[in-house]
Amino acid sequence: MQEIRILVTGAGRRVELLKAFRQAALVLHKDLKLYGADMAGTAPALCYCDYTRRVVAMRDPGYIDQLLSICAQDQIDLLMPTIDTDLLVLAENRQRFADIGVNVLISRPEMIRICRDKNLTSQFFVDCGLQAPMPVHDYRTYQAGFPAFIKPKDGSSSINAFKVHNEKELQEYAERIGEYVVQPFVDGTEYTIDVFCDFTGKPLSIVPRERMAVRAGEVLKTKICMDPRMIEEAGKLLAVFRPCGPVTIQLIREQETGTDYFIEINPRYGGGAPLSMKAGARSAEMLLQLLAGEPCTYAEQIADGAIYSRFDDSVCIDAGTRPEAVRGVIFDLDDTLYAEREYVRSGYRAVARYLQNDSYADKLWQYFAKGRPAIDGLLTEIGRMDEKENCLDVYRTHQPDIHLYPGARELIEQLRKQGIRVGILTDGRPDGQRKKLRALHLDELVEDICITDELGGVQFRKPCDIAYRILQTKWRLAPEQIVYVGDNARKDFQAPAQLGMQHLHFDNPEGLYREQNDGIRAAQQDAQNGGRRQVSGFAEVAEQLYRMTDTTTYTER
Repeated sequence: MQEIRILVTGAGRRVELLKAFRQAALVLHKDLKLYGADMAGTAPALCYCDYTRRVVAMRDPGYIDQLLSICAQDQIDLLMPTIDTDLLVLAENRQRFADIGVNVLISRPEMIRICRDKNLTSQFFVDCGLQAPMPVHDYRTYQAGFPAFIKPKDGSSSINAFKVHNEKELQEYAERIGEYVVQPFVDGTEYTIDVFCDFTGKPLSIVPRERMAVRAGEVLKTKICMDPRMIEEAGKLLAVFRPCGPVTIQLIREQETGTDYFIEINPRYGGGAPLSMKAGARSAEMLLQLLAGEPCTYAEQIADGAIYSRFDDSVCIDAGTRPEAVRGVIFDLDDTLYAEREYVRSGYRAVARYLQNDSYADKLWQYFAKGRPAIDGLLTEIGRMDEKENCLDVYRTHQPDIHLYPGARELIEQLRKQGIRVGILTDGRPDGQRKKLRALHLDELVEDICITDELGGVQFRKPCDIAYRILQTKWRLAPEQIVYVGDNARKDFQAPAQLGMQHLHFDNPEGLYREQNDGIRAAQQDAQNGGRRQVSGFAEVAEQLYRMTDTTTYTER
């Protein structure tokens, strides 16, 4: 499966957007890794990223160099800005990113400057043959009558934007805002047109929608309105603009005359863009296809008239100190309750027996330790590649010789004795995982076991949250009463953080992929971890769980 890595700057509250990309990757069978860049590490959207990276302020002189370093280290495919203040500096440095093989989802600098200056924006609309309320930048020269509208010259999110009714109000707001523009107030219905273009500026999706309810400049309720005139007008603008990727265009259809007055362009994904995706715009899918070098076609099947209403939600950034004890514990299996290296060695012994040469087990391990495909390496060496499928089948279906970590059985027994619900949630081929569970006698010890592949395929593997939800629903516990214990910082903790569960990271020093998987090392540099506790030995895992569940400690027993 092809892996695509996207770094999102200014992720903030863009949870809907990140979830749209997750869904697109699922539909297209792409392995998507989302990275979030943030100063403080407390933005809710970071809980929906695979990794977070601490960065300086966007206006800091070292900001671009830091992003370049992150992109190079993490082998980022696409840098995607999501807020206005990030756009111009990224556009001006786009070639520096291209030089290290990173696409930046940003339009040309001259077009960004037009979008960021309201005077230039209005003139650009007129030059494209569209109507726009023309602004002035000195309130003393404004003569277009009242009500009027005043807003910052380079503002966003409707911050410091006001309807004014007379000259006195106009002077007061002008002195408060500083650099501003004043223009006639247009009375009518507001619309946003969500646009997505390919990297050359060719439109792939144009979706107008009515802004039925708005808060702080961001839409709360919207209605898809595939108005032919708006789509045609947007086409005129796009032919000149030729944006790279997403653009949102705002307009007001005047109530009395029906004239469309265009007022703003945002050359990025707008806050409500995921609503157009829900209606069929599929721009997240298109972007992933473009990054994979695959063809895209214009999105035509849009749910005209569909109405979407948005709501606020919360995620846990730091679990803090909880007075209520944990009542449920979910364990990962591999490298959490037993050493997966032991399973690999067991499998290699089975393959060696099949090949009728016990010394091959050590040779297989040597290939594996060097990070090479072990079975391929051995069979090539001994000239028996025709046995590959049989050897793989032997490895995957063998009855493993593996053992729980010392204290694991006692921990689970004590938790259950105290009335704590205990479950196991693991990825992998069901037959192989079931054999591991039987070899460890966990099928007798633990009542609730969920192998994600048994839910319907690999799409249910972590970080998908469905298996976590199944156990939570079965136990009838609040998410904050459950702790998840796992070893893989790359995929284990995203869903628990989103659901509000506590999570305990067993940073296993002998973990199978700890040194081989650069994603695990990178995750340890994350700016935030959702309140995740981290320990490095199973005895520490047990001690933490005894404490979190108010169970008698191991030493006291």
